[in-house]
Amino acid sequence: MHGTKTARVVHVGAVDAPVTLADVKAIAAEVWKSGVGAGLAPPEGTASRAPTKAAVDILGWEFAFEINELAKQVAAESRVEVAFKKIPREVLDKRAVEAGDVHFFELGALSVEVKQKKREMTVKLKDFVIPLEDVPEEVRKAIQHWSQMVDYWAVDWDYKDDTFHNQWQTYRTRKDPKIELESTHTYPEPGKYMIVVKVIDNLGNDTTKTLEARVK
Repeated sequence: MHGTKTARVVHVGAVDAPVTLADVKAIAAEVWKSGVGAGLAPPEGTASRAPTKAAVDILGWEFAFEINELAKQVAAESRVEVAFKKIPREVLDKRAVEAGDVHFFELGALSVEVKQKKREMTVKLKDFVIPLEDVPEEVRKAIQHWSQMVDYWAVDWDYKDDTFHNQWQTYRTRKDPKIELESTHTYPEPGKYMIVVKVIDNLGNDTTKTLEARVK
């Protein structure tokens, strides 16, 4: 734990490594044991002495793929509310810090549908949600469909658990503001493949989804 803010514990991830699921498990356990802020039990004499749910904001430079959904499930089992926030590059700019132009945005949640026909695999974006409080009011008023928050997205059809390889992408342009919501790929050989879908929203944050494909 590196501090507290408005009854929430704050943890800052390492500079040289992404925040992983193992990190979240350890952080949740530490927050719950500490009894800091919202994790404190109600005063004696109240109807219940059971501790209330604790809360922690985990700030990171990078996050492991799909950590938002997996880690929140783990944290919920530990009765700890978790929010993941990307550390913006502006924190390295002294002028931006002094001007108060540094904003931490919470990671989004991505829903993807997968369809398979023999060796042909199609992924389709079904939903994308980011906290509305992170979206400027003028932008929020103009949004009529969740896809308008997607700046561009890409797919690595054969992720090897190392570096994301951009094997397909779609993005908006001024001439063509619409964005494709599905992509299809045909595998040349049978086998088990990991697919990673990466979405970059209009705030510059990335959200990923990991899928498994078994091709016969």
